[in-house]
Amino acid sequence: MIMAKVMLEGYKCERCGHEWLPRNKREYPNVCPKCKSPYWDKPRKKSKN
Repeated sequence: MIMAKVMLEGYKCERCGHEWLPRNKREYPNVCPKCKSPYWDKPRKKSKN
């Protein structure tokens, strides 16, 4: 038996690294389901210190 790789489209939080598959593919997520950050799709800005 040959194992095949399956590619699924999902999202990854830029803050905590959590990856998930959306329940509804038509709606864009508002927050990360793990850390609840509304900025899950924006990378952290580094401080100037």
